[in-house]
Amino acid sequence: MDRKAVRAAVLAVLCCVGAGDALAQNNAGAWVTAWSTSQQGAAQAAVNNATLRLIARVTLPGDAVRIRLDNTFGKTPVTFSHVTVAPRVRGAEVAGELLRPVSFGGRPMVTIAMGASVESDPVALHVEAQQDLAVSFAVDGSAQASQHNNAQVTSYSTDDGSGDQTASVDGKVFTKNMVAMPWLKSIDVQDPAPATAIVALGDSITDGTCSTLNAHDRWEDVLAERFALENPVRHAVINEGIGGNTAVNAPTFNPPVNSPAGVDRFDRDVLSHAGVSHLIVFLGTNDIARGATADQVIGGLKDILTRARAKGIKVIGVTIVPRHNTNQGVGGAGWNDAKTKVRNQVNAWIRKEAGFDAVLDFDQIVRSRANPDLFAPEYNCGDGVHPSPIGYFEIGKSINLRLFDGR
Repeated sequence: MDRKAVRAAVLAVLCCVGAGDALAQNNAGAWVTAWSTSQQGAAQAAVNNATLRLIARVTLPGDAVRIRLDNTFGKTPVTFSHVTVAPRVRGAEVAGELLRPVSFGGRPMVTIAMGASVESDPVALHVEAQQDLAVSFAVDGSAQASQHNNAQVTSYSTDDGSGDQTASVDGKVFTKNMVAMPWLKSIDVQDPAPATAIVALGDSITDGTCSTLNAHDRWEDVLAERFALENPVRHAVINEGIGGNTAVNAPTFNPPVNSPAGVDRFDRDVLSHAGVSHLIVFLGTNDIARGATADQVIGGLKDILTRARAKGIKVIGVTIVPRHNTNQGVGGAGWNDAKTKVRNQVNAWIRKEAGFDAVLDFDQIVRSRANPDLFAPEYNCGDGVHPSPIGYFEIGKSINLRLFDGR
């Protein structure tokens, strides 16, 4: 069967489920999370009396926003003396006439305890789907950030000691670039049209390893862009991927540090978001690479499925894509024929037995016609683990949008 026929078969298998329609119809004017990232560890260096300007692309339009800041992995409490939000023009420059102060309980200053998270007051600001927002906050004193390590977008910082620069419009004071995402957890929008959020819970293939910096060409970016072309935009797509992530936390196969397992972060990275109607679960390859059995991976995926279903969330499973690097990495995270056999066992369960509301068969999209246990050469970014940018595009393009609204 040629690749076009395979793709047609995959789409035919994806039945049109009535997922999220009732929630969407009743969600007009409600808050919906339109951008997110997963905190995964503490930064190595502290921020000292400086201002950060973080860039986040929202995937849903709205007439108001609210900001969530997170100090899950912070080593100390952190105080922000001022926070602002504005549409980004380019680089660190923002649209000055649209720059808005952000308050917390009516106050411009907020202190976040270790392990805590805070949500801002609503900010009246119209945003469009696929618009970049710049969230700026002045760090009062010194603090070691809780952060996401690999945001695949450039954000900015002033030099230490520069103080409060949150009102800067031209952004020239932001002299340092970063690809981490310190403290910023999510952005919600208030959309007058009915809409819901789709959470992508995954590992580095969702986080975006081998995607292009600032190009927004990960598979879930492609999905979000396809939704953004619709009128009205009915679904946000939010990225909760972490590099090296596993479904389960089993000490016997050494899950990596700075990557809390899917079962452990489920409440924080899925249930805490606003307006979630669907969860796409794309985990398992790193469990297998570190020696997990098929039963262990399936057990973790079952746990996530059961907990999401209990909250009325539709769950879409994803097959594990081929992997063919043989180098033994941290925790023995290499690959061999025995691990391929486990992958195929888990994939068979995902396709036929798991009972997901739908299945996205990414395995069939990117695997080689000559050897289905390997990547197609054009879809292999070169490490045998991650898709290339065109591989990410083909994955995102293959997803049937009808799965999310019952059309």
